[in-house]
Amino acid sequence: MDNYEVILRLGLAIFIGGLLGYERQYKNRPAGLRTHILVCVGAAIISMIQLHITTDTIALIIEHPELSNALKADMGRLGAQVISGIGFLGVGTIIREKGSVKGLTTAASIWTVGCIGLAIGMGYYFLSIISAVSVFFTVVLLRRFESNFFKKVNLVKLQIEYYNKEDLNLELTSYFKSKNIKIKDVQFLIHGREENTLFRKCLYIILVPRYVKIGKVIEELNSFEKIVKVIKE
Repeated sequence: MDNYEVILRLGLAIFIGGLLGYERQYKNRPAGLRTHILVCVGAAIISMIQLHITTDTIALIIEHPELSNALKADMGRLGAQVISGIGFLGVGTIIREKGSVKGLTTAASIWTVGCIGLAIGMGYYFLSIISAVSVFFTVVLLRRFESNFFKKVNLVKLQIEYYNKEDLNLELTSYFKSKNIKIKDVQFLIHGREENTLFRKCLYIILVPRYVKIGKVIEELNSFEKIVKVIKE
């Protein structure tokens, strides 16, 4: 395999992994841009290692025909076991906390570095170096891109007026959960004596994902029978 072919395949892996990861990142899902790129790059590295092994084996058999029977075994079998073991190691870095998943990018980077280690051990130095550059680009440089380009959530305050006899908390919690909106705080506003006691007011402080239109949320909340009106502060 030529060097330019290695660069092309790794570049394509970064592009396609990033393209699919962008959509997941935009939807505020746990496995986002960098995680998808790392997994795609790691899979490409393993594929190219296997191709290198096959090519080297064929060349060795052509040069030494007497070794044809001895080289029938799958030379990539040991590497496959290494990759599986590294996968279990990566699982240990994934943490689930308060409904969110953390550590997926770290797990993916550990797995990809394991793939690079196999390439180094087998003597495929150019593949190893270009792969390391690709992973560094993904983990370090794209992190800055993520932090600047993706604003994951917006803090929004909604004042909700509803009928005094109704309890909306469970219904609103279920609605916000269906929209992937997190409730940061709820404040119940106390009425003065001169105010209408038929209604109650509360202030919901919520974290709204970037892709969710707050105007649509307010419109849907205003359609609830128990709600009188919703105002964004």
